[in-house]
Amino acid sequence: MKEQAQQLIYTMVHPLIRGMMTIGMTPNLVTTIGFAINIVAAGVFIIGGELGVRGDFEYVGWGGGLILLAGLFDMLDGRLARVSGQSSTYGALFDSVLDRYSELVMFLGIGWYLIAHDYLLSSFMAFLALVGSMMVSYVRARAEGLGLSCSVGLMQRPERIVLVGGSALICGLVAPMFPPNLVVMEGVFAQPFRVDASIVLSLPLSVVAVLANYTAIVRLNHCRRLLEQ
Repeated sequence: MKEQAQQLIYTMVHPLIRGMMTIGMTPNLVTTIGFAINIVAAGVFIIGGELGVRGDFEYVGWGGGLILLAGLFDMLDGRLARVSGQSSTYGALFDSVLDRYSELVMFLGIGWYLIAHDYLLSSFMAFLALVGSMMVSYVRARAEGLGLSCSVGLMQRPERIVLVGGSALICGLVAPMFPPNLVVMEGVFAQPFRVDASIVLSLPLSVVAVLANYTAIVRLNHCRRLLEQ
């Protein structure tokens, strides 16, 4: 199912690939553009944290949209390299390094926004999601350095980008329709426990935090079994 969806996406973006080839864009340039968009996305979150007010999630929505746009460029660079015959070992290394920088910058912006508006638990989940994301990539890199194939697990980079970017975009879109000061579990705590539209972002962040770290452990165990054989 995943491979079929991937092929469908590649078919849809094929005209873009052809257009990039026509104007002479290189895969490394596409990778760099994606990284630059992630920097802009992080800047939007940081500006939202500094200039926005708690409960205004417009910055979150714009940041999420930019994350998804950057993810599109991240997908296009590899496809462009294969279709145009520009694949290279250095290009693969360049792509992997900028992917890591992109995720670090992305979570920096999200964490900044959440801390600035006192969403402390959500910011902690963003930090755990960052740790898990880096460890998923690190375990695979170390495994491949040992000659092992290690692409198993649920929460790989495309899934992380779609979950984080998509949830941020949806958060910005639904925030005006979200009930203000919604009270849940009244009487359980000393004060009523209230939630706002930030839950639309924080819950997927929590999913990424749990599943990314779980994926890193799954990959580590996968490599252990291969080495024991």
